[in-house]
Amino acid sequence: MANIPTSPTGTPSTPISRDADFAILGAPFDFGTQFRAGARFGPRGIREASTLFSFGHAGAYDHEDDVTYLETDRVRIVDIGDADIIHTDTVSSHANIEAGVRAILAAGAVPVVLGGDHSVNIPCINAFAGEAPFHLVQIDAHLDFVDERHGVRHGHGNPMRRAAEKPYVTGLSQIGIRNVSSTARDGYEDARAMGSDIQSVRQFRALGVDGMLARIPAGQRYYVTIDIDGFDPSIAPGTGTPSHGGFLYYEVLELLDGLTKRGSIVGVDLVEVAPDYDPTGSTTTLAAQLLLNLIGRIAHNR
Repeated sequence: MANIPTSPTGTPSTPISRDADFAILGAPFDFGTQFRAGARFGPRGIREASTLFSFGHAGAYDHEDDVTYLETDRVRIVDIGDADIIHTDTVSSHANIEAGVRAILAAGAVPVVLGGDHSVNIPCINAFAGEAPFHLVQIDAHLDFVDERHGVRHGHGNPMRRAAEKPYVTGLSQIGIRNVSSTARDGYEDARAMGSDIQSVRQFRALGVDGMLARIPAGQRYYVTIDIDGFDPSIAPGTGTPSHGGFLYYEVLELLDGLTKRGSIVGVDLVEVAPDYDPTGSTTTLAAQLLLNLIGRIAHNR
């Protein structure tokens, strides 16, 4: 869990092995929250919960698929620790997260970032400057498309707006959006005008998994950002902004599985896990289980 050593320029001074297929980076940053903080403890909680799945097997067998995912002789995963967070300094903290993601990309691995609040997506997307274009798939209760409010442009209500402004983000699929949101009506109008397809949980269920996948451009590179509050708080209460009416586990897993077959997932972040609001550990377990299965399917289906 040590922080990533950085050079004076902010880039990691310890190179990442080019044998790695996936690299885990913690982003324990939650200064972007508007209400309940605590997601800074998300990376630690998700890592701890992941030990539940460390059985010592040479992979993870799924009897429904009859596939052993994450076979140790085929898939290499490294954890490079946490980005250095300079408390009260959003600019420097985001820069260090971006440096970590850039180092992972330079090593040829897929970055898997553990947040942190959703503002950490901003430096993650910034790190892809110079990479090939991609389509962004967001699973979330909230649109996060605020341009600026009270002078804030890099909080956890802004990341999808900042992503849509990038020339290398070709479009957004925003899935699970529901209930009262920090984004007002004009934000929804701007999102659609800037290339977003917005679907609520009820709309997703009416479409079905295959129908939702059909709305996502095929054969593309995808970046996936998952806010844990996209799930229903009955299974994921440990988050700062829970919103009832959310997804259940298999709905999201089947969507992500289909996405790995439809194109190539080139980056992932999972954010807004705040363990202190869930003493049962259900939320951190859900996050770890989802990432385990997503990484396995990216490796198996690509």
